[in-house]
Amino acid sequence: MPRKRSPRVAALGSPTRRTVAPSYSSRQTGPLKRRLIVAVLLLASLAMITVYFRETPSGALHDFQSVAASAMRPFEIGAQRVSRPFRDAYGWAANLVHAKSENERLHQELEDVRSQVIVSADALRENKRLKDLLKYQRGATFPEDFPRNRAVAASVMSNPAGEFEQKIIISAGSSDGVRLYDAVVTGRGLVGHVSKVLRDQSRVTMLTDQESAVTARAVKTGAIGVLRHGEGSALILDRVPKEKSVVQNDIVVTAGRGQGRLGSFFPGNIPVGYVNSVGQTDVDLYQDVQVRPFVDFSDLDSVLVLVPKKR
Repeated sequence: MPRKRSPRVAALGSPTRRTVAPSYSSRQTGPLKRRLIVAVLLLASLAMITVYFRETPSGALHDFQSVAASAMRPFEIGAQRVSRPFRDAYGWAANLVHAKSENERLHQELEDVRSQVIVSADALRENKRLKDLLKYQRGATFPEDFPRNRAVAASVMSNPAGEFEQKIIISAGSSDGVRLYDAVVTGRGLVGHVSKVLRDQSRVTMLTDQESAVTARAVKTGAIGVLRHGEGSALILDRVPKEKSVVQNDIVVTAGRGQGRLGSFFPGNIPVGYVNSVGQTDVDLYQDVQVRPFVDFSDLDSVLVLVPKKR
Protein backbone atom coordinates (compact mmCIF):
# COMPACT_ATOMS: atom_id res chain seq x y z
CA MET A 1 0.00 0.00 0.00
CA PRO A 2 1.26 3.46 -0.69
CA ARG A 3 2.43 5.35 2.33
CA LYS A 4 0.65 8.48 3.26
CA ARG A 5 2.73 11.54 3.95
CA SER A 6 1.89 13.60 6.92
CA PRO A 7 1.34 17.31 6.54
CA ARG A 8 4.48 17.95 8.55
CA VAL A 9 6.61 15.87 6.22
CA ALA A 10 5.03 17.53 3.26
CA ALA A 11 5.78 20.88 4.72
CA LEU A 12 9.40 19.91 5.40
CA GLY A 13 9.91 18.37 2.02
CA SER A 14 8.42 21.19 0.02
CA PRO A 15 10.84 23.82 -1.26
CA THR A 16 10.53 27.17 0.47
CA ARG A 17 12.14 30.56 -0.29
CA ARG A 18 13.77 32.65 2.40
CA THR A 19 13.52 36.39 2.28
CA VAL A 20 16.93 38.17 2.38
CA ALA A 21 17.14 41.46 4.23
CA PRO A 22 18.43 44.27 2.05
CA SER A 23 22.05 45.26 2.88
CA TYR A 24 23.49 48.75 2.40
CA SER A 25 27.22 48.93 1.38
CA SER A 26 29.51 51.20 3.37
CA ARG A 27 31.21 52.14 0.13
CA GLN A 28 28.43 54.58 -0.60
CA THR A 29 28.31 56.27 2.80
CA GLY A 30 32.10 56.35 3.60
CA PRO A 31 33.24 58.91 0.97
CA LEU A 32 30.22 61.10 1.68
CA LYS A 33 31.06 61.27 5.38
CA ARG A 34 34.71 62.10 4.68
CA ARG A 35 33.73 64.88 2.32
CA LEU A 36 31.33 66.33 4.88
CA ILE A 37 34.03 66.26 7.55
CA VAL A 38 36.57 67.96 5.27
CA ALA A 39 34.07 70.62 4.29
CA VAL A 40 33.16 71.32 7.91
CA LEU A 41 36.84 71.55 8.94
CA LEU A 42 37.59 73.84 6.01
CA LEU A 43 34.70 76.16 6.86
CA ALA A 44 35.71 76.16 10.52
CA SER A 45 39.32 77.01 9.61
CA LEU A 46 38.27 79.87 7.35
CA ALA A 47 35.96 81.19 10.04
CA MET A 48 38.68 81.05 12.70
CA ILE A 49 41.21 82.73 10.41
CA THR A 50 38.74 85.48 9.61
CA VAL A 51 37.89 86.04 13.27
CA TYR A 52 41.59 85.91 14.24
CA PHE A 53 42.64 88.63 11.84
CA ARG A 54 39.63 90.83 12.67
CA GLU A 55 39.83 90.68 16.44
CA THR A 56 42.15 92.74 18.60
CA PRO A 57 45.51 91.37 19.89
CA SER A 58 43.82 90.78 23.26
CA GLY A 59 41.07 88.69 21.74
CA ALA A 60 40.14 85.15 22.69
CA LEU A 61 41.87 83.48 19.74
CA HIS A 62 45.11 85.39 20.37
CA ASP A 63 44.99 84.35 24.01
CA PHE A 64 44.31 80.77 22.99
CA GLN A 65 47.25 80.89 20.58
CA SER A 66 49.56 82.14 23.35
CA VAL A 67 48.37 79.47 25.76
CA ALA A 68 48.74 76.74 23.12
CA ALA A 69 52.22 77.96 22.19
CA SER A 70 53.26 77.99 25.84
CA ALA A 71 51.84 74.52 26.32
CA MET A 72 53.60 73.17 23.21
CA ARG A 73 56.92 74.89 23.96
CA PRO A 74 58.35 72.00 26.06
CA PHE A 75 57.44 69.54 23.33
CA GLU A 76 59.07 71.80 20.73
CA ILE A 77 62.25 72.07 22.79
CA GLY A 78 62.29 68.32 23.32
CA ALA A 79 61.81 67.69 19.61
CA GLN A 80 64.66 70.08 18.80
CA ARG A 81 66.97 68.35 21.26
CA VAL A 82 66.06 64.94 19.92
CA SER A 83 66.50 65.99 16.28
CA ARG A 84 69.65 68.05 16.87
CA PRO A 85 72.10 65.07 16.61
CA PHE A 86 70.46 64.01 13.36
CA ARG A 87 70.62 67.56 11.97
CA ASP A 88 74.25 67.84 13.05
CA ALA A 89 75.09 64.49 11.46
CA TYR A 90 73.39 65.51 8.23
CA GLY A 91 75.15 68.87 8.24
CA TRP A 92 78.51 67.22 8.93
CA ALA A 93 78.03 64.74 6.08
CA ALA A 94 76.94 67.48 3.69
CA ASN A 95 79.87 69.68 4.70
CA LEU A 96 82.26 66.76 4.30
CA VAL A 97 81.05 66.05 0.78
CA HIS A 98 81.26 69.75 -0.07
CA ALA A 99 84.73 70.02 1.48
CA LYS A 100 85.99 67.03 -0.53
CA SER A 101 84.61 68.49 -3.76
CA GLU A 102 86.08 71.90 -2.93
CA ASN A 103 89.41 70.29 -2.04
CA GLU A 104 89.57 68.48 -5.37
CA ARG A 105 88.73 71.69 -7.23
CA LEU A 106 91.35 73.70 -5.35
CA HIS A 107 93.92 70.94 -5.84
CA GLN A 108 93.30 70.98 -9.59
CA GLU A 109 93.58 74.77 -9.66
CA LEU A 110 96.83 74.54 -7.71
CA GLU A 111 98.24 72.03 -10.18
CA ASP A 112 97.25 74.28 -13.09
CA VAL A 113 98.86 77.33 -11.47
CA ARG A 114 101.97 75.31 -10.63
CA SER A 115 102.27 74.14 -14.23
CA GLN A 116 101.87 77.69 -15.48
CA VAL A 117 104.53 78.90 -13.04
CA ILE A 118 106.96 76.21 -14.20
CA VAL A 119 106.32 76.98 -17.87
CA SER A 120 106.68 80.72 -17.23
CA ALA A 121 109.89 80.24 -15.24
CA ASP A 122 111.38 78.06 -17.98
CA ALA A 123 110.37 80.59 -20.61
CA LEU A 124 111.92 83.45 -18.63
CA ARG A 125 115.13 81.52 -18.08
CA GLU A 126 115.35 80.56 -21.75
CA ASN A 127 114.65 84.15 -22.75
CA LYS A 128 117.43 85.39 -20.47
CA ARG A 129 119.94 82.90 -21.86
CA LEU A 130 119.04 83.78 -25.43
CA LYS A 131 119.55 87.43 -24.54
CA ASP A 132 122.95 86.55 -23.08
CA LEU A 133 123.88 84.74 -26.30
CA LEU A 134 122.74 87.71 -28.37
CA LYS A 135 124.65 90.08 -26.10
CA TYR A 136 127.81 87.98 -26.47
CA GLN A 137 127.28 87.78 -30.22
CA ARG A 138 127.06 91.57 -30.45
CA GLY A 139 129.69 92.28 -27.78
CA ALA A 140 133.36 93.20 -28.05
CA THR A 141 134.59 89.79 -26.84
CA PHE A 142 133.15 87.99 -29.86
CA PRO A 143 136.04 86.59 -32.00
CA GLU A 144 137.01 89.03 -34.72
CA ASP A 145 137.64 86.44 -37.44
CA PHE A 146 134.22 84.83 -36.96
CA PRO A 147 131.19 86.39 -38.69
CA ARG A 148 128.55 87.34 -36.13
CA ASN A 149 125.70 86.50 -38.48
CA ARG A 150 127.00 82.96 -39.06
CA ALA A 151 126.92 81.89 -35.40
CA VAL A 152 124.37 79.09 -34.91
CA ALA A 153 122.13 79.10 -31.85
CA ALA A 154 121.02 75.66 -30.66
CA SER A 155 119.16 74.14 -27.72
CA VAL A 156 120.59 71.34 -25.59
CA MET A 157 118.72 68.12 -26.32
CA SER A 158 120.41 65.81 -23.80
CA ASN A 159 122.71 66.24 -20.81
CA PRO A 160 125.89 64.28 -19.98
CA ALA A 161 125.37 60.56 -19.48
CA GLY A 162 127.81 60.34 -16.55
CA GLU A 163 130.56 62.01 -14.61
CA PHE A 164 133.38 60.70 -16.80
CA GLU A 165 131.67 61.29 -20.15
CA GLN A 166 130.86 64.99 -20.26
CA LYS A 167 129.14 65.30 -23.65
CA ILE A 168 125.88 66.92 -24.69
CA ILE A 169 123.68 66.76 -27.80
CA ILE A 170 122.57 70.02 -29.42
CA SER A 171 119.85 70.71 -32.00
CA ALA A 172 122.11 71.91 -34.83
CA GLY A 173 124.00 69.92 -37.43
CA SER A 174 125.57 69.98 -40.83
CA SER A 175 122.40 71.41 -42.39
CA ASP A 176 122.92 74.49 -40.19
CA GLY A 177 126.57 74.90 -41.17
CA VAL A 178 128.05 73.18 -38.10
CA ARG A 179 131.30 71.29 -38.65
CA LEU A 180 133.68 69.16 -36.64
CA TYR A 181 135.79 70.98 -34.01
CA ASP A 182 133.67 74.14 -34.06
CA ALA A 183 133.80 76.02 -30.75
CA VAL A 184 130.64 76.02 -28.62
CA VAL A 185 129.97 78.85 -26.16
CA THR A 186 127.32 80.52 -24.00
CA GLY A 187 126.98 84.10 -22.93
CA ARG A 188 129.27 83.31 -19.98
CA GLY A 189 132.10 81.57 -21.78
CA LEU A 190 133.47 78.47 -23.47
CA VAL A 191 131.53 75.19 -23.26
CA GLY A 192 133.58 72.87 -25.50
CA HIS A 193 133.89 71.81 -29.12
CA VAL A 194 131.85 69.84 -31.63
CA SER A 195 133.09 66.24 -31.65
CA LYS A 196 130.47 64.63 -33.90
CA VAL A 197 128.16 66.08 -36.54
CA LEU A 198 124.91 64.71 -37.97
CA ARG A 199 122.46 66.40 -40.30
CA ASP A 200 120.20 67.99 -37.67
CA GLN A 201 122.14 67.53 -34.45
CA SER A 202 125.66 67.42 -33.08
CA ARG A 203 127.59 66.08 -30.12
CA VAL A 204 129.61 68.54 -28.04
CA THR A 205 132.51 67.49 -25.83
CA MET A 206 132.61 69.86 -22.87
CA LEU A 207 135.67 71.18 -21.06
CA THR A 208 134.87 68.94 -18.09
CA ASP A 209 135.34 65.79 -20.20
CA GLN A 210 138.52 63.79 -19.59
CA GLU A 211 139.34 63.83 -23.31
CA SER A 212 139.07 67.61 -23.56
CA ALA A 213 142.12 69.90 -23.75
CA VAL A 214 142.16 73.62 -24.56
CA THR A 215 145.13 75.96 -24.90
CA ALA A 216 144.45 78.90 -22.58
CA ARG A 217 146.29 81.87 -21.13
CA ALA A 218 146.07 84.14 -18.11
CA VAL A 219 145.11 87.66 -19.16
CA LYS A 220 147.31 89.68 -16.79
CA THR A 221 150.58 87.72 -17.01
CA GLY A 222 150.14 86.04 -20.39
CA ALA A 223 151.10 82.63 -18.99
CA ILE A 224 149.95 79.88 -21.39
CA GLY A 225 148.97 76.34 -20.48
CA VAL A 226 146.65 73.48 -21.35
CA LEU A 227 143.23 73.56 -19.70
CA ARG A 228 142.15 70.10 -18.58
CA HIS A 229 139.49 68.45 -16.48
CA GLY A 230 140.11 68.64 -12.73
CA GLU A 231 138.31 67.42 -9.64
CA GLY A 232 134.57 68.09 -9.59
CA SER A 233 133.65 71.12 -11.70
CA ALA A 234 137.11 72.68 -11.43
CA LEU A 235 139.62 72.88 -14.28
CA ILE A 236 143.42 72.69 -14.23
CA LEU A 237 145.66 74.99 -16.25
CA ASP A 238 148.45 72.46 -16.85
CA ARG A 239 151.97 72.84 -18.27
CA VAL A 240 152.53 76.35 -16.93
CA PRO A 241 156.30 76.64 -16.23
CA LYS A 242 157.42 77.68 -12.76
CA GLU A 243 159.13 80.78 -14.06
CA LYS A 244 155.82 82.08 -15.42
CA SER A 245 153.84 84.31 -13.08
CA VAL A 246 150.20 83.44 -12.42
CA VAL A 247 148.09 85.43 -9.94
CA GLN A 248 144.94 84.42 -8.17
CA ASN A 249 141.59 85.69 -9.56
CA ASP A 250 143.22 86.35 -12.96
CA ILE A 251 140.88 85.83 -15.92
CA VAL A 252 141.67 82.83 -18.13
CA VAL A 253 140.74 82.93 -21.84
CA THR A 254 141.42 80.74 -24.85
CA ALA A 255 144.89 81.31 -26.32
CA GLY A 256 143.72 81.13 -29.94
CA ARG A 257 145.10 79.31 -32.94
CA GLY A 258 148.83 78.74 -33.02
CA GLN A 259 149.57 80.61 -29.79
CA GLY A 260 152.95 79.59 -28.34
CA ARG A 261 154.24 76.07 -28.57
CA LEU A 262 150.78 74.58 -27.92
CA GLY A 263 148.38 74.57 -30.84
CA SER A 264 144.59 75.01 -30.58
CA PHE A 265 141.58 74.94 -32.88
CA PHE A 266 139.64 77.37 -30.64
CA PRO A 267 139.50 81.08 -31.48
CA GLY A 268 141.25 83.37 -29.06
CA ASN A 269 139.95 85.46 -26.17
CA ILE A 270 136.90 83.35 -25.32
CA PRO A 271 136.37 83.61 -21.54
CA VAL A 272 136.90 80.34 -19.70
CA GLY A 273 137.09 81.13 -15.98
CA TYR A 274 139.25 82.68 -13.28
CA VAL A 275 142.28 81.43 -11.34
CA ASN A 276 141.04 79.95 -8.10
CA SER A 277 144.39 78.89 -6.60
CA VAL A 278 148.08 78.67 -7.56
CA GLY A 279 150.54 76.17 -6.12
CA GLN A 280 153.87 74.53 -6.92
CA THR A 281 156.33 72.04 -5.47
CA ASP A 282 160.08 71.57 -5.83
CA VAL A 283 159.60 68.22 -7.57
CA ASP A 284 157.01 69.16 -10.21
CA LEU A 285 158.11 70.90 -13.38
CA TYR A 286 154.91 72.89 -13.73
CA GLN A 287 152.68 74.95 -11.49
CA ASP A 288 149.39 73.68 -10.12
CA VAL A 289 146.85 76.27 -11.31
CA GLN A 290 143.19 75.65 -10.41
CA VAL A 291 140.62 77.43 -12.59
CA ARG A 292 136.97 77.94 -11.73
CA PRO A 293 134.90 78.00 -14.98
CA PHE A 294 132.38 80.71 -15.73
CA VAL A 295 129.93 78.25 -17.31
CA ASP A 296 127.72 76.04 -15.17
CA PHE A 297 128.04 72.79 -17.12
CA SER A 298 125.26 71.12 -15.12
CA ASP A 299 122.66 73.67 -16.24
CA LEU A 300 122.83 74.19 -19.99
CA ASP A 301 119.74 74.89 -22.07
CA SER A 302 121.02 76.76 -25.11
CA VAL A 303 124.42 77.32 -26.73
CA LEU A 304 126.04 79.16 -29.62
CA VAL A 305 128.22 77.43 -32.23
CA LEU A 306 130.94 79.65 -33.69
CA VAL A 307 131.22 79.16 -37.45
CA PRO A 308 134.49 80.47 -39.01
CA LYS A 309 134.55 82.85 -41.95
CA LYS A 310 136.48 80.59 -44.31
CA ARG A 311 135.11 77.11 -44.72
